[in-house]
Amino acid sequence: MNPDGRGAPASPMSSAARHPLLVLVGPPSSGKTTVGTALAGRLGLAFRDTDSDVEAATGRRVADLFVDLGEPHFRALEEQAVATALDEHDGILALGGGAVLSAVTRERLTGYTRAGGTVVWLDVDLASAAERVGLGRSRPVLGLNPRATLRTLLAARAPLYAEVATVTVTTGGREPGEVVDEVAAAVPAQAAP
Repeated sequence: MNPDGRGAPASPMSSAARHPLLVLVGPPSSGKTTVGTALAGRLGLAFRDTDSDVEAATGRRVADLFVDLGEPHFRALEEQAVATALDEHDGILALGGGAVLSAVTRERLTGYTRAGGTVVWLDVDLASAAERVGLGRSRPVLGLNPRATLRTLLAARAPLYAEVATVTVTTGGREPGEVVDEVAAAVPAQAAP
């Protein structure tokens, strides 16, 4: 709906609609939260994470949603959270690592980029990702064999991240500040505050 509650949905990039300055995508442990929070602070903008949005809406942790209600239920909640954030948020937006699994979400991101939006894929290699995750089981999609699952996840999702990204930034083996500098360079000059 338009902001006044009438008519067709507003385009994510229309002048009346709010839209993210920049959207971060990438697998778990790629640095979306670290980089997004730092970049938002540098630019004086708000940072928003769709996993946090799902948790706030449900009152449950993402890991608990996976276990108790299943991945398809979580993915439906995530798809809605992404749609809402793309329509409402005007700062730096980070999507959950699996958000790109949804064809609807990929189409929304493609529409956002066609309208001039920037999607940055934070790409991470297996060794760096495994080190950051600590091969723990706190991330629900990593299951019982985190390293093997992470390897499979990185390979399977890479084409989906590439499909929606306008910029790719490698994060493995790099300091967060260096990555933030490179992502900041992707912010359109006319859009930066």
